[in-house]
Amino acid sequence: MQSECLPPSGQERFGNMTRVYYKEAVGAFVVFDISRGSTFEAVLKWKNDLDSKVHLPNGNPIPAVLLANKCDQKKDSGQNTPQMDQFCKEHGFTGWFETSAKDNINIDEASRFLVESILANHESFPNEENDGRIKLDEETVKKENKSQCC
Repeated sequence: MQSECLPPSGQERFGNMTRVYYKEAVGAFVVFDISRGSTFEAVLKWKNDLDSKVHLPNGNPIPAVLLANKCDQKKDSGQNTPQMDQFCKEHGFTGWFETSAKDNINIDEASRFLVESILANHESFPNEENDGRIKLDEETVKKENKSQCC
C-alpha cells in the first residue's frame, strides 16, 4: 500500500474499497516518498484506515512497517532517525526502513522484518477456530458465514 498512489483530492471515493484490498491481510507496508515530503502527510491516514478495517484475532492491529522510499534521492521529508523511531512508536508501526525500490536498498531487510512480525503473531494464535486465517472484522465474518455453500 503506497501513500502516494492515490491523489490527495478525491481520495474519499476510494475509502470504501480499501476493505477489499485488506481482506485476509496479515501485515502491511505503508510507503512514502522521502524526496516528496508531502507524501509523509498521508501516512497516518493510511495507518488509521488499515487499523480500522483489519485486526488480528485478539483485536490488535496487524503489523505495519513504514517504508521511507527513494533513499537514493535527496530527502525532502526533514525526518531523522530518532524522530522516525518516535513517530513509529507513537503511531503503532512495527518498525521503519529507508528503502530504494530502484536500487534494491533495504527491500529484503524490510520484507524479512515484516514476515518475522507476521510469523510471531501467527504463532501466538495456534488454535484459531478460523483455520489460521486472520479475518477483517465481525461484520465480514458474519457475511462470510452466511454466504458459504455446501
